Amino acid sequence: MAEPTRATRRRSNAYEMFILVLTVLSLMIMVALLLPLNDATEVLLTAYDNLICVIFLVDFAVNLARSEPKREYFIGRRGWLDLLGSIPSLGVFRYGGLARLARLSRLFRIGRLLRGKKKAELVEDVLAHRGQYAGLITLIAAMIVLIITSTMVLQFESHSADANITSGGDALWWSIVTITTVGYGDLFPVTIAGRLTGVFVMLAGVGIIGALASILASILVPPPKNDEEPQAVARAAVSDEGDLRRQLAEIRAELTALRESLDRSSTDP
Repeated sequence: MAEPTRATRRRSNAYEMFILVLTVLSLMIMVALLLPLNDATEVLLTAYDNLICVIFLVDFAVNLARSEPKREYFIGRRGWLDLLGSIPSLGVFRYGGLARLARLSRLFRIGRLLRGKKKAELVEDVLAHRGQYAGLITLIAAMIVLIITSTMVLQFESHSADANITSGGDALWWSIVTITTVGYGDLFPVTIAGRLTGVFVMLAGVGIIGALASILASILVPPPKNDEEPQAVARAAVSDEGDLRRQLAEIRAELTALRESLDRSSTDP
């Protein structure tokens, strides 16, 4: 059996980067929940935290299933800390949120993994998996914008009696509609800070939607493979050379026939 190539053996670090960003984002949400926020904002942040917990639980299950033996991941790689930091709070964040600190273990492990790689290897990995990293960056950017802006606009609008964005669902719906540049107009901020947040969402949405369109276009119209282009050029060159030789042979035969015809006509009385 042929030895697998270097590109085949190497796995992309895009997923680890995604988990790294999610870990940092979850810790930021934990810190934000300790601030004096209104009840609606706390409910929204708790919902985001529980959603991230579900993603971490799926990640824990996948890592445990792929690990042989299971003990190597659960004990040796401190998988039990991943499990502890992935349990949803279910409305008791004030008392159970400290378990999120267990996610620092995953953060340190990913940091050591990336530090152990040379810069040239990281650059090579990014270039070799451009599509994965482009999709990852776009997804992370959209997620961060939605979480931050929906939380900010809900907090800002809570200080106005004329506000129509009064719940976490309203804030998330407004952020999604605004970032996609649809703008139904059913929900809108009335405070100055809320409107400034809306301007930021609009500008970010233009860039994110443009990036998604570019990624979709690259998927639907893939570039030609580099290893096929030289072969196609070589085949075309061989074909052109054969045609040229055939044409030269035909011209030579016609000249020979013309010369013989002229010789015969010059010898006739």
